[in-house]
Amino acid sequence: MTINRYGKFLTILLIILVLAILVGGGFLVYNYIIKPNRDRNQKFAAIEEFDREIEENDEQKQEEPDDSDEELQVTDTQSPSGNVGGTVKKKKYYKNFVMLGYITIPKTNVKEPILDSVTPESLNTAVAVLYPSNPELNEPGNVVIIGHNYKNGTFFSNNKKLAVGDKLQIKDNSGRELTYTIYDKFQTTEQDTSFYNRDTNGAVEVTLSTCTDDAKERIIILARVE
Repeated sequence: MTINRYGKFLTILLIILVLAILVGGGFLVYNYIIKPNRDRNQKFAAIEEFDREIEENDEQKQEEPDDSDEELQVTDTQSPSGNVGGTVKKKKYYKNFVMLGYITIPKTNVKEPILDSVTPESLNTAVAVLYPSNPELNEPGNVVIIGHNYKNGTFFSNNKKLAVGDKLQIKDNSGRELTYTIYDKFQTTEQDTSFYNRDTNGAVEVTLSTCTDDAKERIIILARVE
């Protein structure tokens, strides 16, 4: 009788262990394979749409008659009234966030939308501009772009592998794509903002920021258009 009870106990324990392994394995597969692949496909689709809209806008500009007395009015894709007034760039969106452009880092196989605001939700979606406010990409001065360091290798997780001399590209919402060369890399505290508003002497620069693997400091990468 005691042996039978012990056998039933072992059977139940084995079932629990198998279920735990299946649930844990499913969780790992979803978080490290299925979800990253799904998110990557969505981002690539958004980037392709971004490029397509820019090409269509360029084609429309070429077809429009040259009339210096008329000012081009561009409607905001999310604006209820439609007409913004003045000559402005058409806003593009990725998952309800304004998409300023995208960044490509060949060495780490990164291609990420660049969002215009830093919130917990935006940083779980893509990388985003931390500084300055109302940023313009690919313009003289410094733009700080921040991204998470996740264990699944997404966003800026592999920035630690980048080195001085490596290249990255940024395409903005006007269609310009500029190549930047990394010229400095260092670690600092999360509170350090001394490199934000720096004098670039008219150069076009970008700063990439992410946390270290232990989340105690920041990995900072400085790059410029040469």
